[in-house]
Amino acid sequence: MVDALGHGRGGNRIGFWSRGPTRQRPIELRIQSVGQLFHTLDPLPFRERDLDASVEEYVVGGAGEMGGEHPITILVRLPAAEAQGESAAHIGDGFRNYFAYRADVLSWDLRNLFQTGRVSALVGLCALGVSIILGRLSEAVLGGGYFARFLDEGLIIVGWVANWRPIEIFLYDWWPIARRRRLYRRLAQAGVEVVVEPGSGDAPAAAPGAAPLPL
Repeated sequence: MVDALGHGRGGNRIGFWSRGPTRQRPIELRIQSVGQLFHTLDPLPFRERDLDASVEEYVVGGAGEMGGEHPITILVRLPAAEAQGESAAHIGDGFRNYFAYRADVLSWDLRNLFQTGRVSALVGLCALGVSIILGRLSEAVLGGGYFARFLDEGLIIVGWVANWRPIEIFLYDWWPIARRRRLYRRLAQAGVEVVVEPGSGDAPAAAPGAAPLPL
C-alpha cells in the first residue's frame, strides 16, 4: 500500500491511500477528522459543504483512472472517535451532494457554450456571406486582374476565419466538459464507506476483512 500525503486548507495533513492499481479498487482517504474533507470556511453543515480542494483533486483523479464502466467506491479511514461521531454519518451525503452540484454546474456551462456556439455560427455565416458578396463586387468593379483576385480570395478567407470559433466549439470544446460531467455524475452515485483506522483510538478497530460502515 502506498501512502501519498497531501495538505488541506489550514495546513491539515490528509493521507491518501491507494492499493495498487485504481481499477476496481476503492478510492481510499485516511484522515484524522471529518473536517479535513470539507472546506473549513464554509458555514453550512457537512452534508452541504464544498469538498476541500486537495480531496476533490485526489478523488476525481482516482475516479478518472478507473474507466467509465466500473462502479466507484470511496473508502474513508478515520480514528475510532471520529468514525463514531455524528459528522461521520453525513460524509456520504456530503460527497454525493457536492459532486451532483458540480455536475449541474457543468451542465449549465455546456448549455452556455452551445448558446455561444449558435450565436457565433450565426455571426460567422453572416460574415462569410458578406465576404463572398464583397469579393464578387470587387471582382466586377476591378475586373479580372490579380488585385481583384487577391481581394476576392482574401475576403473569403476572412469569412471562413469568422467561422472558426463556432467550428471549434461544436467539434472540440464541448466534449471535455461533457466527459467531466459524466465523471462527476458517477461520483455522485458512488458508494461512500467509513472504516475505523486500526490502532486509532480506544474503541476496537475494524478487523481485517470486516465490513465497513456504509453511508
